[in-house]
Amino acid sequence: MSLRRWFFDLRYLRGRAPWDTGVTPPEVVELIEGGRLPPGRALDLGCGTGTNSIYLARHGWEVVGVDFSAVAVRRARRRARRAGVDVRFYRADVTDLSFLEGLFDLALDIGCLHGIPSDRWRRYAEGLARLVRPGGLYLLYAFAPRPERPVPRGLTPEEVRDLFTPAFAVEREAVGRDPNGPTSAWYWLRRSHLPADRV
Repeated sequence: MSLRRWFFDLRYLRGRAPWDTGVTPPEVVELIEGGRLPPGRALDLGCGTGTNSIYLARHGWEVVGVDFSAVAVRRARRRARRAGVDVRFYRADVTDLSFLEGLFDLALDIGCLHGIPSDRWRRYAEGLARLVRPGGLYLLYAFAPRPERPVPRGLTPEEVRDLFTPAFAVEREAVGRDPNGPTSAWYWLRRSHLPADRV
């Protein structure tokens, strides 16, 4: 087990996972309940204990959730059963989604990508480009880099654009501050209609 996976499992077991709020963000609620995006197939990357996967399933979406924490995935499956919704949860690395087939209308990442080592970002982006249908939406929430940290993880808006274009076009960006302090941003990215050899 990698050190990172052990760290996340331990935080979940001890009840010290501040990112696991149990609340679906208003940006997601507005998107799903605003009437502009009909239910389809959704991919929840870094799904944690399933809060947003279950929310989407309750609103008619067919949902797949992926997280590398075995503890989080077990809890997500239990929560989905209690909620009476059918969500497929996988314990897997979001930078290797080769086991998934078919296309998704929506991909959601709330705080996963910014914690992945930057040398694996490209694999993550390639997996998304393969799985999100042309015209589909990718909603990303990520911290900005924090240089004062020992490992200054995070993404700048320029890095997001460089990583995902031309496969995706950034339609909207909203910079703010996470309740825990760091600068963060929401990105709405639309999957481009590109030939496979240009992705």
